[in-house]
Amino acid sequence: MLSPQQNERALLLTGTAPPLPAAAEPVAAACEAVSVGDAPDDDDGDDEQGPLRRCIVTRARQSPETMIRFVVGPERRIVPDLRANLPGRGLWLSARRDVLETALARKAFARAARAEVLIPADLPAIIEAALTRRVIEILGLTRRAGHAVSGFAKAREWLVADRAVLIVQASDGSTEERTRLLNGRAVPVIAPLPAQALGRIFGRDHAVHVAVSAGRLATMLRIENERLAGFCRTRPRALDVTLAPGLAAEGLRTSPPDSALE
Repeated sequence: MLSPQQNERALLLTGTAPPLPAAAEPVAAACEAVSVGDAPDDDDGDDEQGPLRRCIVTRARQSPETMIRFVVGPERRIVPDLRANLPGRGLWLSARRDVLETALARKAFARAARAEVLIPADLPAIIEAALTRRVIEILGLTRRAGHAVSGFAKAREWLVADRAVLIVQASDGSTEERTRLLNGRAVPVIAPLPAQALGRIFGRDHAVHVAVSAGRLATMLRIENERLAGFCRTRPRALDVTLAPGLAAEGLRTSPPDSALE
């Protein structure tokens, strides 16, 4: 029989985990909107066949893991389906706030659903909060599975041992401390949460540096961070450190050195 922690992890990996709690941690504004080009005014829903899904606004086909699925729920209300496992015909959008805002302005959901629909007034904020909770949930599972450590010394130890494949840093951490930690190593870095929120996951007041080992959870963190970044209000600037070729990284805001926090 699986322990509660093993069962929770198994549920998340199979996409059947229960709904997340309503509370969400604050997210530092770190991304800017990207303009949506003119797309054909054909907003039919995707048939959800094959490995790709079509955005009802941009018409681009993408991997479903990198997009946001919506379904028409009770009372014809549009419901975001982040795990893509709710019943019903899926309406897919690129995971970008500006694409969602364009969909709302063009009434793309109604056209794709071929019916009048009800849309929550704060839908962009709802999705951003849900994606934040998703990142927090996966980080918590990563810690409990022994695939992540926090603190400068421990993260540095994993880097030196080539055990870390991903670094999660506080969005309000300093550029100097980040550079000192990496010391030129080509490891991707993401910064989805501020130090206080990151620390809460690891049972600390603050956490600035988190190292993550290889595995499915590290991949999920990368994907969810990318979706969350798309819904932030300013686009993250590139890190001024060496990164592995082809790996995305999120920028950090510059602040005073944070060694004292860890």
